[in-house]
Amino acid sequence: MSSTRTGAGRVLVAIYGVFALAATARSLVQLLTKASEAPLAYSLSALAGLVYIAATLGLAEVGPSPRRTAWAAVGFELVGVLTVGTLTVLDPELFPDATVWSAYGEGYGWLPLVLPFVGLAWLWRTRAQDSVSAA
Repeated sequence: MSSTRTGAGRVLVAIYGVFALAATARSLVQLLTKASEAPLAYSLSALAGLVYIAATLGLAEVGPSPRRTAWAAVGFELVGVLTVGTLTVLDPELFPDATVWSAYGEGYGWLPLVLPFVGLAWLWRTRAQDSVSAA
């Protein structure tokens, strides 16, 4: 039985947890100290932090409907990183400062681009558990 309580699943949760902490802390510092310089970029980083928090909780199987939460958060993350990444590549002037998802997560070693694919693959691979758990 695959779970995020052990092994590779636990590593996935840990990585999401690190991103949740990093993106949230970075955006809070930026919003509190220099929000007027790049409010859109810093707000998007805060949004990314919230998405990473939701994904972490969902993957860690915390709260009501954790699988549904994980699917929604990781799916939103994928759309976010692809959208923001594309916008920042096509028009770098749009964001005066980088977000977590700028240039597809270039500042984070492109892990923000890879992570949602890994998260969705994990959720897909472990989906049979959803029906077993519901029974």
